[in-house]
Amino acid sequence: MKRLDCLKAIYPRLEGCAVVTIMGAVAAELYSLGHRANFFYLEHAMGLASSVGLGIALAQPKRKVVVIDGDGSVLMNLGGLTTLARSRPNNLVHLIFDNETLLSVGGGAPGGYKWFTTATATGTDLAGIARAAGFPRAQMVRELGDFEEAALDAINGDQLSCIVAKVDAEMPKSFLIDVHMLENRFEFPRALQTKGGVN
Repeated sequence: MKRLDCLKAIYPRLEGCAVVTIMGAVAAELYSLGHRANFFYLEHAMGLASSVGLGIALAQPKRKVVVIDGDGSVLMNLGGLTTLARSRPNNLVHLIFDNETLLSVGGGAPGGYKWFTTATATGTDLAGIARAAGFPRAQMVRELGDFEEAALDAINGDQLSCIVAKVDAEMPKSFLIDVHMLENRFEFPRALQTKGGVN
């Protein structure tokens, strides 16, 4: 399953949500589908997408918040899962693309994945950890149709959810994001000041 195909499947539904991505491949591929003011690409802050998303979800409980993360980032901040579960915002969905590598820092180079694997490559189950932390809904998916169904159901639902998608360790075609970090920093909160809600 390809990460980009997963993003394409849910892209139309992200309009009106507050979307926070982690750095690297996830951000670049979401951007490649078409930038929106409600997308925040959290560059240079590996592991903190869920923390930023939680803050937004608590501050704007009527707006759906979608955090799009990676396995390497989640593993850097496993405490983020327990904090999300403890706070239990019913308007937050945590999507984790698990390619079992530190792709954006070299794991996707030819042969590189063999030496830049994450703990999920040797059995760590992020959905299982989320469930044990107290997420009311956490599941792992391996097929595109299953991902689309689970992700859209979570986005349309009203409970804290974690969807872990096992995807190929494949680099994006480009890492170009033609939105300056400072511009994104101001554009995103302006978008959150507009009337929004759980759609």
